[in-house]
Amino acid sequence: MKSRNYSITYRILHWAIAICFLMLLFTIFLRSTWLNKHNVAAIIQNFMADNNQTLTDEQSIQLAKKIRKPMWDWHIYIGYALVGLYAIRLLVPFLGQMKFTNPMSREFTFKEKFQYWSYIVFYVCVSVSLTTGLLMMFGPQNLAGPAENIHVLSIYYLLAFIVIHLFGVFGAELTTQRGLISKIISGGKK
Repeated sequence: MKSRNYSITYRILHWAIAICFLMLLFTIFLRSTWLNKHNVAAIIQNFMADNNQTLTDEQSIQLAKKIRKPMWDWHIYIGYALVGLYAIRLLVPFLGQMKFTNPMSREFTFKEKFQYWSYIVFYVCVSVSLTTGLLMMFGPQNLAGPAENIHVLSIYYLLAFIVIHLFGVFGAELTTQRGLISKIISGGKK
């Protein structure tokens, strides 16, 4: 694979998108673990019992949802930021700042074609995730449920892509593309 230098535009977009995805995963992790509505409701119930007060299970769940709402709002705000970054990422090649690599090119090895196709699949999946997220927020009510079902599945492609991406980056760094990680941080020599 040819050695590349990464423009400042590419690096800023890459890291901004990566940070957004990590923050989204963090909010999902919190919602699924410590800030799970049932866990928070149980804490509320225990606190109330210790103070000789009671709430129904339904009231505890409602209070738990209110407690964790600000955290979940961050998931939504970060999603909006990701929509903007994704739109910029798709537009930048047309502005000459970054090139689009055609994975069908005969000059590429199988490994390079796999790499470029994996990015295309990733961007299509991101598009589906963002579209379903926006449908949940702004779409017709009858599409909110199906959109949410699809949106929830997004975590699987995202985790798979992160693992494949990190494996590929570290594999390249340790074998044929020494300095790859420092180039995505500093841009590489001109």
